[in-house]
Amino acid sequence: MAFALRGVCKQLVRPQLRKTFCPLLRSCSGAGGQFQYIIVDKKGDGGCVGLIKLNRPKALNALCEKLIEELSQALDTLEGDDSVGAVVITGSERSFAAGADIKEMQDLNFHECYGGGFLNNWNRLAEVKKPVIAAVNGYALGGGCEIAMMCDIIYAGQKAQFGQPEIALGTIPGAGGTQRLTRAVGKSLAMEMVLTGDRITADEAKQAGLVSKVFAPEVLVDEAIKLGEKISRNSQLICAMAKEAVNGAFELSLTEGNRLEKRLFHSTFATEDRKEGMTAFGEKRKPHFTNR
Repeated sequence: MAFALRGVCKQLVRPQLRKTFCPLLRSCSGAGGQFQYIIVDKKGDGGCVGLIKLNRPKALNALCEKLIEELSQALDTLEGDDSVGAVVITGSERSFAAGADIKEMQDLNFHECYGGGFLNNWNRLAEVKKPVIAAVNGYALGGGCEIAMMCDIIYAGQKAQFGQPEIALGTIPGAGGTQRLTRAVGKSLAMEMVLTGDRITADEAKQAGLVSKVFAPEVLVDEAIKLGEKISRNSQLICAMAKEAVNGAFELSLTEGNRLEKRLFHSTFATEDRKEGMTAFGEKRKPHFTNR
């Protein structure tokens, strides 16, 4: 019901009337009760941070097809919610996500994987325009590590473990593990992890550049929400531009990346939020951004 209403709100209702519908949408979707494998909530000041908790504890949050579908639906909803400026994804203290669901994969053949675009729907997380923070406690292995790396920022609990153990199953990472891990930690460490299946600790991941900060497990999610709150105080429009520019560094040459950055920088001067930000600075007050 919540997703149907939100679709109406987003597609058919004029932007100035969305605020009338949003409280109803929040009350329908806040508890995450319509999902089987995730819990969705809104945290922070004014519900400015969307919180998605992977919730398949008996399987250590193994990423089955249904869980990925629900994750995509939740991301679509939070992406369309004007009150949400950032998203946090987490699991349990024992496991962020221990990998893809092997039981779903083991009987697939080449034709089904290649012809059916197996794992293509995992890319939705990497396409979200709003900043996404992974709060990783426990295991982030295989697909779990890949999901974390699709996020923009990774915070880790002190007991977190990261790894790509697919080699032990007679296969390789298939949702960006060989690509994102190499870009994050460099060729040598990535190659060692992929070829051996060895894991690295949270501190090792931070030292290698995979993780931004490490916290005690019990405060990890709260710290990620605080970060989401801080990001949400800025213009969502400008944050999306900044995110696009940084992500461009992974795809483009230095010359092309600088060109993209300059183009996006110039584009900010067409926004009301750029004008408001600079005016507020001159007047020595906090800016009031309207995401326009």
